[in-house]
Amino acid sequence: MIVCVCHRVSDKDISRHVQQGCASFESLQADTGVATCCGCCESCAREVFHDAKSQQRRATVGDWVGIAMPAMA
Repeated sequence: MIVCVCHRVSDKDISRHVQQGCASFESLQADTGVATCCGCCESCAREVFHDAKSQQRRATVGDWVGIAMPAMA
């Protein structure tokens, strides 16, 4: 889905930036221009960004738990 019409930024673009290490919404704005023109997309863009960050954290924690927890004998 297109999140920012002004800069043609999609939800997939935002997720990809998060996966590549984008740590803050402000960094995302600097990299993509999302929510820097008319501002109509800011709330949606923030929601997509925070959802992507949450998914990344869950995946990272899940990987860590799977590695850190030895099987009980």
